[in-house]
Amino acid sequence: MSDNKHLTHPQDAERIDVHDAFEVQNWTTALGCTEAELKQAVAAVGTYADKVRQYLGKS
Repeated sequence: MSDNKHLTHPQDAERIDVHDAFEVQNWTTALGCTEAELKQAVAAVGTYADKVRQYLGKS
């Protein structure tokens, strides 16, 4: 299934695509972090939003 930019929640809220500028902007705003912090978190724990939230201490 392709990534639908019009669906941001709940279908698209489980995964983070750090290669998509639109998603990076939305996730950094939602998580209150920088782009570098977001990419570091995804590199460390994967693309699942719940794991990234935990890594960043946002859960």
